[in-house]
Amino acid sequence: MKRKRILAFLAGFLATLLLAISFKAVIPTPANAQSTTLLIGAAASLQDAIKEVDPLFKSAHPGIKVNYNFAASGPLQQQIEQGAPIDLFIAAATKQMDALQAKNLILADTRRNILTNSLVLVVPSNSSLGLTSFKQLTNSNVKKISVGEPRSVPAGQYAEQVFKNLGILDQLKPKFVYGNSVRNVLGTVESGNADAGVIYATDAKVSNKVKQVATAPNNLHSPIVYPIAVITASKNQPSARTYAQFLTGQKAQAIFKKYGFGIAK
Repeated sequence: MKRKRILAFLAGFLATLLLAISFKAVIPTPANAQSTTLLIGAAASLQDAIKEVDPLFKSAHPGIKVNYNFAASGPLQQQIEQGAPIDLFIAAATKQMDALQAKNLILADTRRNILTNSLVLVVPSNSSLGLTSFKQLTNSNVKKISVGEPRSVPAGQYAEQVFKNLGILDQLKPKFVYGNSVRNVLGTVESGNADAGVIYATDAKVSNKVKQVATAPNNLHSPIVYPIAVITASKNQPSARTYAQFLTGQKAQAIFKKYGFGIAK
């Protein structure tokens, strides 16, 4: 009799266990509400700094995966206007962000300037031209000058302002070799395919193939600021806001400073 009771108990326990397992298999485990994937559209000049910030963000917010699209601000603006699934935009100028805001394509309450930069003149590290100023670009021994395409690359827009304010823009235009991003301009100078180039100080800092020979005075160009904003069409707005907030925190700002960026006030 005792043996029968034991067997009956084990049979009942086994049936209950099998039922629980089958029930668990049928009912899916709820997904983590914070498990999202963001696509960040960021100015090319931010690439190195943000890649160093990324693991810190992932450690603080393991439920949010982040992918990046680094390019010139102009093409990124166009992608957003055409419906690209970008959740957050970080531009290298206010022009592109203003255009998106005018079309209600960004959440205005998330927009803020987070970083600043400066504009510099660089030459290949083995250059023997002896350039020390922007005005010397008019010298006859300077044949090619790499600059960003001013309609789409903010660094090119700033460079054009500097040359115009110095009164040498028309003299220099025949020498221009246009790049589709500030990193493309840097690469052209690094390879020796241009005698000089105009880029951000932060880009000059990450290359050992160029040397900085002059810095443009701030009064010769518009303020170089990096605005950030969440895209209106984003399906991940809470996570995008979290990412934007992280970039203004102490850990991220320390990295941006390391790469030569200023912190916008």
